[in-house]
Amino acid sequence: MVMLVLAGLFATTANAAEPVKIARDDTALDLTATTEIYTNQGDAFQVSTAAGADGIRRRIEVRSSSPQHQGDWAVFALANVSEEQLERVIVAPHFRLVNSKLFWPDLGSQRIIAITPSEGFALDRQPSTEADVFRITLNPGAVITFVAELSTPQLPQIYLWEPDAYKDTVNAFTLYRGIVLGIAGLLAVFLTILFVVKGTSMLPAAAALAWAVLAYICVDFGFLEKLISVTSSDQRIWRAGAEVALASSLVIFLFTYLNLNRWHVHLGYATFAWILGLGLLFGVAIYDPSVASGIARLSLALTATAGIVLIIYLGFNRYDRAILLVPTWALLLVWLFGGWLTITGRLDNDIIQPALGGGLVLIVLLIGFTVMQHAFAGGAYQQGLFSDLERQSLALTGSGDTVWDWDVARDRVVTSPDISIRLGLAPGTMHGPARNWLPRLHPDDRDRFRATLDVLLEHRKGRLNHEFRIRAEDGHFHWLKIRARPVLGSNGEVIRCVGTIIDVTEQKNSVDRLLADAMHDNLTGLPNREVFLDRLQSVLALANGSEALRPTVMSIDIDRYKQVNDSLGISAGDNILIALTRRLRRLLKPQDTLARLSGDEFGLILVSERDPAKVADFADAVSKAIMVPINFANREIILTASIGLASWVDQQESATGLLSDAELAMYRAKRAGGNRVEPFRPAFRAGGTDRLQLETDLRRAIDRKELSMVYQPIMRLADGEVAGFEALMRWDHPKRGSIPPSEFIPIAEASDLIEPLGMFALERATTDLTDWEKQTGDVPIFVSVNLSSAQLLSSEIYNDIRAMLTKTQCDPRRLKLELTESVVMENPEQARLVLGKLRDTGISLALDDFGTGYSSLAYLTRFPFDTIKLDKALVCDHSDKRAVLLKSIISMARGLEMKVVAEGIETEEDGQELAKMGCDYGQSYLYGAPIGAESALRLLRERFPLTKRA
Repeated sequence: MVMLVLAGLFATTANAAEPVKIARDDTALDLTATTEIYTNQGDAFQVSTAAGADGIRRRIEVRSSSPQHQGDWAVFALANVSEEQLERVIVAPHFRLVNSKLFWPDLGSQRIIAITPSEGFALDRQPSTEADVFRITLNPGAVITFVAELSTPQLPQIYLWEPDAYKDTVNAFTLYRGIVLGIAGLLAVFLTILFVVKGTSMLPAAAALAWAVLAYICVDFGFLEKLISVTSSDQRIWRAGAEVALASSLVIFLFTYLNLNRWHVHLGYATFAWILGLGLLFGVAIYDPSVASGIARLSLALTATAGIVLIIYLGFNRYDRAILLVPTWALLLVWLFGGWLTITGRLDNDIIQPALGGGLVLIVLLIGFTVMQHAFAGGAYQQGLFSDLERQSLALTGSGDTVWDWDVARDRVVTSPDISIRLGLAPGTMHGPARNWLPRLHPDDRDRFRATLDVLLEHRKGRLNHEFRIRAEDGHFHWLKIRARPVLGSNGEVIRCVGTIIDVTEQKNSVDRLLADAMHDNLTGLPNREVFLDRLQSVLALANGSEALRPTVMSIDIDRYKQVNDSLGISAGDNILIALTRRLRRLLKPQDTLARLSGDEFGLILVSERDPAKVADFADAVSKAIMVPINFANREIILTASIGLASWVDQQESATGLLSDAELAMYRAKRAGGNRVEPFRPAFRAGGTDRLQLETDLRRAIDRKELSMVYQPIMRLADGEVAGFEALMRWDHPKRGSIPPSEFIPIAEASDLIEPLGMFALERATTDLTDWEKQTGDVPIFVSVNLSSAQLLSSEIYNDIRAMLTKTQCDPRRLKLELTESVVMENPEQARLVLGKLRDTGISLALDDFGTGYSSLAYLTRFPFDTIKLDKALVCDHSDKRAVLLKSIISMARGLEMKVVAEGIETEEDGQELAKMGCDYGQSYLYGAPIGAESALRLLRERFPLTKRA
């Protein structure tokens, strides 16, 4: 609505605009420069009109007609200087690439909501999807001021067209756009078909770039609006998305065509990060199209810059792909320079925008010709470069079963015989491009496999010696070892890699079984106690920083399991444990952990449930699952379980403490008759207060150095000389006095203290032995130290002992480690592996307490022991069969070239009798009680006076 006023009290005012004179022959006038923009002027706007034919200027007030109006206005004036009535159209394009800017570009929108003339009614809007078009009629000699109500403060261009001329121009551009759009569509389809037929990696990258260009052309030429309904705001999102797709596909094409991962593996990671960042821009385009478009335009510039650097570098290295890409990239740089001149406003022409679209299609066309040259290159020369005889000759250098031949130039792998059949696949499945192997490789081996091939191609020398896992048709992974060498062409490039592939699955499985035995229970396959505690400690560490994680520990003990073993046999008991393991596993979720802690005790870490009621229901489900009858040997066996629960509430609590609480609750349930679930209560600790206090004191004793070592002499029975000492640990408690090892060693073994105690004993004993040698000279003695099961099962024991020997500078031949039969048999394979490595260092190994357990003779040949220690129960036996038994054992040991130590000799006569039988050493209170390190030094000085140093 227009209102003539003399003065405006509340409306914002503006000065009059100078009129643009229009003649009959003017077909198109650019009104952009003469149009005045007023921003943030409110809903009511006053302006002085241009002087009419009578020379009078008037003031008009215009009010907004749309809620979308933000207070932005535009004013221009037109004067009909002809003597005819003129029909014209005012055109304001929604989007102009010209002067759209690099950062936060203007991606177009509706520009003009309505136009109000100073005379007459508001102008009629003409239908158009690409511009705001308004039709006007100017009478002869009329001077009219127009006030445009803007939807945005930007008005890149406003034109005054003669209607027929405007229509002809639109039709002319429509024809051009149709041609360009058709060429872009044909290119995209053709490259896609070519990719399907040929399948090389550069073709899908080129096809992706062609489709991205097609999408950009559809949006830029307004073809998208003909396919779907698009609003002005949606058009900005589509335009930003098309520019992001164009930037992403160009990066992918450059990386794939130049095969950059062959030159440096880090280029692959950098490109992946770049593409991932551009991929995220698709989401940004929905919320802020200008930001996404600006980053995409910057990425195009950076890609072009990086591309020219790579092309120059690789071209000087005679990389033919880089050389062939020079014309295309030069055209791309020209296109980007023209685009930069356009978006910065240095080129201001209506033709430049469609011309840039056509240039983009021309670039893709040139790229299509370039990739086609590579896709169909390599004829009979490359295929026939090696005969079958030469291929077999090269394969023999690899010394394997299956010949592996990679034609690098054609990117084709051939195996003979076909390894696909060995993997259970269709014949020829593994033949073709090297990338066909990647989906079947283990995820952890893919990057290493690709990087190994790239390094070989980059260095152009050396040999390929690589192990990897590949999935067979049945889902199992085979370990393959590939050994090959590169073959160079006349230009120095690698054109082929030929070698062999060997299946080493059995060897790898053997090693894996040894490692699994160290961490899992041999019977059920569940994690053992050490792994259980390690996982529980990790869960507790995560629980400290997460309110949603509240783990519960369950100790599950089978009631009357010993009776089943006694009545049905150990085999039946083992089968029952396996069946119970399967039942319990079905109740767990992936984040929960089930472990076998001891014979019939299971441990469970419940993470999937935190509500107390649901935890109780889960424990009840565990109890009911165990109670389901088991059929064995036509007998029905019904078992029950005592279950203890301990929930994590104290952030300072350790994994060992939480498991101990659960076990206390389990013992309370068992004492109450079994077949029940008992939650832990602090009152349960009262029964084990002394034991827990002793464990706490033992931890402090290690830090306060309250522990010490004493040494009991080991005498050579033949001449009565000191041959060595057995190191024994003593604990002088500040309140309870001396505590024997029989009391605190079991506590240490049940907790996590046995390893630091064992290393303390080893380090103290070897340090004292080194000090004695410095004081007395090179005396022929050794020191024996006991080794516990926890130390033997530790994966770091070998490295710890080697580091300790280096630190103390002790001769490994002077150190003897003593192990009992029960310690060795807890994990025989692990024990054999660790003891063998220790024996190789020169350390002696003694089998302690021989004669008390099963005393299997197989242990003496299976494990690398060099000494047997006869238990005192066997030595002190005064029955008639004693002499025969001792003589047989000693004779057997000497036949195996092993030393024999007799413990608990009570009289001199017994010692002389054992010496006559061939026993080497004796150890008992008859020859000396355990003494301190200083007393041992004095004893050595007395026994070996000639070795004293001056």
